[in-house]
Amino acid sequence: MIVRIMGEGQWTVADSHFAELNKLDDELLAEMETGDRDGFRRTLCALLDEVRRCGAPLADDALEPSELILPSPDATLDEVRAMLSDNGLIPG
Repeated sequence: MIVRIMGEGQWTVADSHFAELNKLDDELLAEMETGDRDGFRRTLCALLDEVRRCGAPLADDALEPSELILPSPDATLDEVRAMLSDNGLIPG
């Protein structure tokens, strides 16, 4: 799956990594629901770091459609809340 981190670029991430990404997404959703801004910031950074760690970056000039779009590391809680679906940032 191709994942875009807004403002950074795209990574190809194997499906086998989505269990861990979904776990972090669930934590992020819970922190957003309780208004835990410190936990939100920590978990958002962990989620993006995991994408960078397990994914293979696409070339900057690649124009592939992203199947998943994640917020930038400096996104606010309100900005991320506006991006959410009922399942969080990552479907499933």
